[in-house]
Amino acid sequence: MKEIVFDNIHRKKHFEFFLKMDQPHFGLTFLIDITSFLQYIKREDLPFTASMVYILSYTANEIPAFRYRIRGEQVVEHELVHPSFTVMTKVSDVFSFCSVPFSYSASEFILRTIKKMEEMEYNPSFEDEEGRDDYLFMSAMPWISFTSVMHPMHYHPVDSVPRIAWGKYEKKEGKVMMPVSLQAHHAVVDGIHFGKFFELLNEKMKKPEIFFKENELF
Repeated sequence: MKEIVFDNIHRKKHFEFFLKMDQPHFGLTFLIDITSFLQYIKREDLPFTASMVYILSYTANEIPAFRYRIRGEQVVEHELVHPSFTVMTKVSDVFSFCSVPFSYSASEFILRTIKKMEEMEYNPSFEDEEGRDDYLFMSAMPWISFTSVMHPMHYHPVDSVPRIAWGKYEKKEGKVMMPVSLQAHHAVVDGIHFGKFFELLNEKMKKPEIFFKENELF
């Protein structure tokens, strides 16, 4: 982890402008073509949720801004950020948080995630580790093909953990499309970073066999 100092005057003003806002988060929802991704994980017998969390976490970690966190008037950059995502349980009709340490190794992360998801089915948790901000908060809503999402959150003290959500996928004009929503603190993440996330995610979804092979898939 290292401290980030905005030396550029305009960048510093940008940070201070959004830091003072009562509601400084902004969000976008876009459709991703997951046709090739779905075909690949079915062929390789990989679980959808663990694979999706892996690919979203990998993409976010590639972009430094998604690893920035605000602490008072200071900004730090984590070397890695880790997914904390929602899973349904067998003991209640509401979800559990499921936090998994991220690894760039696909096999290591997916196996670890499968095990943790199984644990959460009967021993749900509604707490993330206090004092940590190296998370990526993720939500799965497979029942709805949404066009926007608003996440509940605290604004004081400042919460700069990005939110990522995905919804129900549907076949449209021969392609399988899935909504993905991003939400982030505007003082550290801008529209250009959302655009880069979409670009990188789209590349992985179009050629999943190359992406997973390069990252030691089993």
